[in-house]
Parts: sequence; structure tokens; C-alpha cells
Amino acid sequence: MPTPDQIWNEADLPTRRLAGLALNPSAPEEILLRLLADAPLAVRMVLCRDRDLPEAVADAAVAHPDRYTRSFLARNPHVDPAVRARLVDDPDWFVRAHLADGPRTADPVGLRPLPDETVVRMITTYSGDDLGFSLHGQMSAALRRALPTHPVARLRVWGTGSFGSLPAATRAALLADPDDEVRESALRHLRHEDPAWVESTLPAHPSHARTGALLHDALSRAVVDRVLTDPAGPDERAMIAGNPSLPADVVVLLAGDADPEVRERIAHRADLGPAERRALAEDPDPRVRLAVSAHAAWSEEERARIDYAVPQDELFLYCPPPLTPRDPDAVRRDALSAHPLLRRRAARDHTLPPDLLERLAADDDLGVRVLLAQNHPDAPPALLLRAFLEYTGSGREDLLLRPRFPADGLSVHADDADPAVRALTARDPGAAPGTVERLTRDPDPSVRAALTRHPNLPQDRLTELLDDEELAHHAAANPALTADTIGRLVAALPVRPRPAVP
Repeated sequence: MPTPDQIWNEADLPTRRLAGLALNPSAPEEILLRLLADAPLAVRMVLCRDRDLPEAVADAAVAHPDRYTRSFLARNPHVDPAVRARLVDDPDWFVRAHLADGPRTADPVGLRPLPDETVVRMITTYSGDDLGFSLHGQMSAALRRALPTHPVARLRVWGTGSFGSLPAATRAALLADPDDEVRESALRHLRHEDPAWVESTLPAHPSHARTGALLHDALSRAVVDRVLTDPAGPDERAMIAGNPSLPADVVVLLAGDADPEVRERIAHRADLGPAERRALAEDPDPRVRLAVSAHAAWSEEERARIDYAVPQDELFLYCPPPLTPRDPDAVRRDALSAHPLLRRRAARDHTLPPDLLERLAADDDLGVRVLLAQNHPDAPPALLLRAFLEYTGSGREDLLLRPRFPADGLSVHADDADPAVRALTARDPGAAPGTVERLTRDPDPSVRAALTRHPNLPQDRLTELLDDEELAHHAAANPALTADTIGRLVAALPVRPRPAVP
């Protein structure tokens, strides 16, 4: 099968126009149905994968005779998940595999989950080759929490994946489960908590398996001592520094390690003793002092006496909510702290109450404001815009995907030196036609593409761009396209023979 990129790269100009039309919010339902029935694969790909669909078009896509077309619907993040769920029993494994793999979306907030009954059917009827870890991202939070105790054994197997964080009673039930596969899976996870087993299976040379064990598994004293005296790789002391099973005397030892990376990792440990904390608070390395300054054991007064500096050039990204919410009192303490790192931790909380939301939206720390904008569902429009204007790191574009990002008045940024800011004009319904037309000639291609879709683009320029190799696709997606122009684009389609009705 050709890849989506190959399908698109092989599309000629007329096909790309039709693909743009497939995305046009003004295209009537009958036009979309015609494209679905008769257009080339590149057009059907864009139509079924890259937009929401009217009910009749979704019905036709589910029943489409071409498996590639149905597979593109299976990967559509824009339609209601119940539409995708209708493909759960598709006769072609290719479609089912893409349903299980899930859509690709630029929004880190992720996908709306599939219905629980659809996920259960996939887990219980699909082969292992058709299921992957990405199915977790299509589960509701309620189903993920229910996996370890689900009445269906195959789902309890999936639930053993969180074995280490489960309550003791749940762990015991899984280890005594009446289903052989559930018990065996639980036991495999339990072995990672057995220092003797970890020691017996630990690879002797650097590898992903060895790294994972040193970071997370229960380590015997013999393994720890070998890492300290004869490590297999240069970073292994830093690896074990954060391991929860590290003996107390080794924590003390590594708190004075010559490598600042090791000391920095030790500084995060909850079991760090008072003497070690005091020593690390005066460490010559600023990264170590910063790490220990956020330690939960300090009072605010003690924390304020540490000489730390919080960098502003870090990545401030969306963080998925934990299955178990943080303690609201702990979140409030962090939000009210004088330490920016603790306020940043609070800003990531998706359930922050209104008073703390208002307080942190006006915070003087860039990281706090941007993390709040990235993570809180009720982040104010003004905060979203301010965060986008001030933050230029990775994940900046995610802010544009927030439903409350403002639109009115954004054309005031049409002459900004930053092309990403100039492109905000495309979101402004009141942008002047002359400004829109000028920006379709912008030196930056992303600005040209965004403004070509603006409904205020003058018709003569829109018509001109339908013949532009670069921008024809975007021009055809412009909702201001006239009915006559739409008709001319569709008239070039061949009429494919329909199967005979018995």
C-alpha cells in the first residue's frame, strides 16, 4: 500500500483542488458524497481523515467498498468516536488494525476515547498483532481504572500493566486470579520487585533492559555495589540515583558524588535526609541547588534562603492528567508557594479551582503562565494569546488548538516580525480583505497557506490561487468559494460505475 505521503505527492493539481474542496466547510453534502464516490484516493484520504463529516457522508464512508478509504476514516480524529467504532467488525484486518492504532493528531490533549464496549470488543476479539500500546490512548479514564478488576479476564491482563501502582488487595487478587494468563502476567510484573530475580536477569552490558532495571526495578545490594565500583556504563551512578530501592547509606554517599548530574538526581529524592539537603542547598552547581530547592521537606522560609535560579528557556508542554488526581491541598500549597517550580507544578493541574486559576494566570513567571495555558481547560482567552505571543519553544502551536483561543482582533499582528504571529490574522473574522490578500504573498509559506483559506480573501485573488501549484489546495478549501466554482471543480470528475443492485 502507498503511504499517505506518497498518495499526496503523486496527486496532480486538479486532484489537489478537489482535496481542498473536500475540506471546505461550505461544500454541500451532495458534493462531499460525490467526492467520496468518484474522486481519486488522495481526495478520499483527505475527506475521510482530515475533517468532521455529516452523518450521510460518514454512513457512506463506513460502507465504502475500498478498504483504504475506510482505513482513513478509522484514523480520523475529527469525527465522533462512535463513527470510528462502527468499523470495529470491519471485514478487512487492514481497517481493524488502523482502528486499533488510532488517529494521528497534533493535539497533545489526545483523542476522544472510543466507546468502552468497542475497546472491550477489540481486546477480546482482535489478534495480538492488531493491538498495540496506542489502544491505551483510546480508552476512557474510567475503563483504564477498571482494567485490573474487570470481569473479562483479557482486560485484567491489560490491567496488570500498572501492577506496581495498584493497591495491595488488587495486586493480591491478580496474583491469585482464576485465569492462567492473568496470574502469569501479574507474576511477570511482580518479579521486577524481587531484587534476587532482577540480579539474576540483569544484562551484563549496557542495553535498554539494563537501563530500565537500574532506573526502576528493585536492586539487590550486590547490584548497587557493582554499579558503584565497576559500572558497565558511564551514566549508571546517575541511573540508580533515582531508584526507589536505593539503600539509605547509598543515598548519603551519592549526595556527595563528584558528578553534579548524580547529585542533581539525588536532590529529588523524597527520602533525602536533612544533612544531605543542607549540603546540596549549598552545592557549587546551580542545577543541584535548583533541584533541592523544590524539595517538599523545606518550609517556605528555608527554601527562600537557597541561592537558586529558575531557567525560562525550558519546554512548557501539555501534561496528561494522572488517573489518580493530586491531593487538592498539596496543589494549593504549590500554587501559593514563592518558588516558581512549585507554582509550575500546580499550573499543570487540570482541576485547579477558579481562584488559583485567576492567581496563576497573572503569575510573573513565564513557565507558570504557559503551563497553565497548555493544561487548564478553562484557561482565559487572554492568557492563551499572551502565552502564544511570549513563548516560542516546542509545543507553542498546541495553544492554537485550545477551544478558547481568541479570534477577534488578531489582525493587529499582521505585520509582526514572527511569521507564526502574523499567521494569527487568519483566525480573525474581521481581517480586512486587503490585509488578507497581502499576506497570501507573505515570504513565509505557512502564512501564505493560512491566509489563502480566509473567507475575506477577494474573489479575484482566490480564483488566481486556484491555479497556484503551492496554494491551490488551500484556495479550494476557502469557504468563500462560489457555487459556480465548486461546480466547475467537480464537473471534471469521472463518473465511476456503481455496483449493480440485486
